[in-house]
Amino acid sequence: MTAARFQRLRQVLECRQPDLTIVTDNVHKSRNLSAIVRTADAAGIGKMYCAMPDKDYKAFRGTAMGSHSWVSVQRKPDVSAALIPLKEQGYQVLATHLASDSVDFREADYTRPTVILLGAEKLGVSVAGCELADMHITIPMRGMVQSFNVSVAAGIILAEAERQRQLAGLYANRRLDDKTYYRTLFEWAQPKLSEYCRENGLAYPALDDDGELVDGLAWQHAVRDDRAAKFDW
Repeated sequence: MTAARFQRLRQVLECRQPDLTIVTDNVHKSRNLSAIVRTADAAGIGKMYCAMPDKDYKAFRGTAMGSHSWVSVQRKPDVSAALIPLKEQGYQVLATHLASDSVDFREADYTRPTVILLGAEKLGVSVAGCELADMHITIPMRGMVQSFNVSVAAGIILAEAERQRQLAGLYANRRLDDKTYYRTLFEWAQPKLSEYCRENGLAYPALDDDGELVDGLAWQHAVRDDRAAKFDW
């Protein structure tokens, strides 16, 4: 870990938007999901949700580990299980769906706590997803095809969300709470050590400005002595 790399991690976390997320509704193609995760990261999203069967999610996890390093992707058994808790927290749900009441995606207010609901290319957002949506949004199409690829649509919509939030100053100051910020920073900077701490029920030690343990040797001795004490009969 170099000092420059550690500062880059901090800069990324300081732009994370805890009240902006994505829910995919039975989007099964791994390449599309991976592209959506990468786009979410670029827009400052730290957590998103996939509503899909477990077997399909396992296949996706196997092809998207790099993206998962920066964005937490949580599987939900169905779209209702993903959306209802978020709506209860005050999120608006914007579903990409062509209907009589659909509006241009640029008319939505993305500075509010927002879920962008994306459906599979052929089937679109499910009936349950449409019913839970607060607004149906569309991307105007000028050609013969009726819709963009779902990952392309995600990029177009998130670009608008990022534009609005940038103008509103939502990227100017850190918005993650301290606990989430420092936990995530440690896990990004010290992935192997964080895994060791989780497996052994240890609190994360402090890091210096370069992303290294403040006093690594003392921490190692403390951990060793504590483990030895537990078996000192």
